[in-house]
Amino acid sequence: MSGDFDGLIVVVTGASTGLGRAIAVETATRGAKAVIINYARSADEAAETADLVRAKGAEAVLVQADVADDAGCQAIAAAAQPFGRIDALFNNAGVTKFAQNHADLDAVSAEDFLRLYQVNVVGAFQMIRAARALLEAGSAPGAVVNTSSIAGVLGVGSSVPYAASKGALNTMTMSLARALAPKIRVNAVCPGFIDTPWFGRNMEPESLERLRKGVAGGTPLQVASTAEDIAASAVFLASPQSRHVTGETLIVDAGAHLGFGGLRMR
Repeated sequence: MSGDFDGLIVVVTGASTGLGRAIAVETATRGAKAVIINYARSADEAAETADLVRAKGAEAVLVQADVADDAGCQAIAAAAQPFGRIDALFNNAGVTKFAQNHADLDAVSAEDFLRLYQVNVVGAFQMIRAARALLEAGSAPGAVVNTSSIAGVLGVGSSVPYAASKGALNTMTMSLARALAPKIRVNAVCPGFIDTPWFGRNMEPESLERLRKGVAGGTPLQVASTAEDIAASAVFLASPQSRHVTGETLIVDAGAHLGFGGLRMR
């Protein structure tokens, strides 16, 4: 689909590494004119993303901001103002609390719920609100793609608050798709395991490798997804090929939801 993003203005939150970086590079590869790259803390890694985007021929604009802060969301949207519009907004920024034994109700707190909801749900809402006028400014409907998770569909994953926040994000996707049509399309992508540093932060290398093999062996497609695998689906939802798609949550997990129990997913 090279060229289907020719001249488009793209915003990606949480784009310093992993899926956010892969989305930014994929849109640049497909011809985006400019990619606004948001990051919260990882300045060096965000700069690497910007270099990769520029190498594909797109302009890269770096914006440090926490999407949990409404003023930060306004700053991210403002970075696109010189271009006069936003064609695609990828709400990819997200956080979790690792408490994979969901039966241990003391492993999470009210503060954990509030922090995860503030970033994963409220942050996405604030970004859409901040970008709304620019999303409506193009000749075609603006596209929003929320990074959700299979955790929000099945109630599995890194913790109960995380799964709950992604379930809320899925519901909000439908609500806003209905409310913002016809000028803005709103969809969500629901990955399962993604082989990125996000998963390895709290794991020994041997444990991570066992997880990769376990995921691949337990999915119908016999693969462990990479960030690039998921990015292709997320970018599809923002592309002209999905111009008649809104309010959808696209599961991209190599078929794990078909019956692979016990998955520990993003």
